[in-house]
Amino acid sequence: MTLESRVQNPILHPLLFIFQVIQFVLNKLLSPTPPSRKARLGRPRIAVIGAGITGVTSAAHCVGHGCDVRIFEAGKEENIGGIWSRVNNTSGLQIHSLMYRFHPSVNWKQGYPDKQQILSQVRELWKRYRLDERTVFETPVTSARQHPETKKWIINNDAKTHGQFDGIICAVGTCGRPKIPHIPGMDSFQGEIHHSSQLTGKAAKGKTVIIIGGGASAVESIEYAVEEGAAQVYVLARSEKWIIPRNPVVDMLLALNIFGQETRFSWIPEFFLRKLFYRELEDIAPPSGKKGLFTDTPMVNSEVMDQIRSGKVKWLRCDIEGFTENGVKINRREQGTNPKDAGQKEEIKGNMVIMATGFQRPKLDFLPKECLEGDYKPPNWYLQTFPPQFPGVAAINCTYMNGIGSVGNWHIGIYTRLLLVFLLDDRARPRTFWMKRWIDMTAFLKRRSPVGPFEFFTYLELMWWFFFCVAINPFRWKWAFFVFFGLGENLPMKVVAAEERLRNRMKARETEDQGTMANGVRHVREEEIRGRTMRIVT
Repeated sequence: MTLESRVQNPILHPLLFIFQVIQFVLNKLLSPTPPSRKARLGRPRIAVIGAGITGVTSAAHCVGHGCDVRIFEAGKEENIGGIWSRVNNTSGLQIHSLMYRFHPSVNWKQGYPDKQQILSQVRELWKRYRLDERTVFETPVTSARQHPETKKWIINNDAKTHGQFDGIICAVGTCGRPKIPHIPGMDSFQGEIHHSSQLTGKAAKGKTVIIIGGGASAVESIEYAVEEGAAQVYVLARSEKWIIPRNPVVDMLLALNIFGQETRFSWIPEFFLRKLFYRELEDIAPPSGKKGLFTDTPMVNSEVMDQIRSGKVKWLRCDIEGFTENGVKINRREQGTNPKDAGQKEEIKGNMVIMATGFQRPKLDFLPKECLEGDYKPPNWYLQTFPPQFPGVAAINCTYMNGIGSVGNWHIGIYTRLLLVFLLDDRARPRTFWMKRWIDMTAFLKRRSPVGPFEFFTYLELMWWFFFCVAINPFRWKWAFFVFFGLGENLPMKVVAAEERLRNRMKARETEDQGTMANGVRHVREEEIRGRTMRIVT
């Protein structure tokens, strides 16, 4: 299921060889220089909360640009890599690694790397940028507050141990602990019940496997069951989700919808998916006009369709009514029906049930309450990442809901560098009023979307957000090359220093003029008093 890419075999794998060359060039051009052991990193100082892919990547960008960081990880060192450290050994990327280059120095050897290769790249990045010296483990963050005078951030009310920080990167992700809902009759089931993330070491050979859930976790569970040699696999899905081909060209084309929502032309990719990809399996696709392609994160997999065609996997649209001793009771429904609608009662018998029910979303409740209340709470933040009240806080990949092509790519670096710009240049820093107006504008532009304005976006829409953010403020223009490519931060810093000197000069001149004016007024008043005195004496 993985496509191996060997640099030494350009004739056998020409496209993947080109990919390797591109990765080499990107690494040389765009990777920030790792700090030396004796390097003294300066301001701004950033607290990074979470040591998953986003946390490690953003911290690497910070130290690569000379900024000091401290990573706070709630788990142990073995949890470096976040959710990837907790999934099954059989798990791997569903999208092509071309769309999962979370740092310019990442060097993929396969088109679809597995868990071990992904964790290896994260750990290498962590050590290459000496982040192992700046990470504290088993330190869950319970509070982040600003000092009332210095306005610097204090983590866990412990400035003595951790110091104070100029900014915060929240990188707690979207997948926390496994979510296993209680279903009536679970205790009476005679077989095995496992969460989809806890399948390593579990035997499924020759068994009938029932998968409850129809999202990305279900796809991984299918891969596990087929690889383990299960006799039959049933997928019990409450509603339809789009499945798109595991093809980087198709995936990138879909991510080019700059509007980030359903449009009058959305029927075109949906039509081609039904006719060319689903074909005779069109019954399991979302019905026309019911659920658009640009409303929810699609599943990315081609082999699932082959397994359904072969009959080894059966995909059933149904409601779960409860467990029995030998299986699961369901209410099987037709295409286009809603959950709980009338259907056909059935019992699906099996030996093993896999709960592909996802994960609990980690909370951001350690941030100040005003970030999480009212109309401007996540995901309704500036660029979906910066709370309007605190532009020095970036919740990267934490507020993400749904999207196409919008995970694990260059945007981690762009968000991180925007945060550094906001902290280094007060004239480039957005004001709360204008951050809220951008949120309002985006909500207005996406007012016809069937989901919330920030509940779905595409990668091209995200790039448009970044472009607009830089272009709208002339004081950010000098930072554009740095924001988008991570290059040339010295020049804008010199411009910022020159602007600061000019402002100081203007303030000094204004103070001098005010002093001169005050002296002139005082002199005129003295003359007036002297004249009045002379007249009285006379």
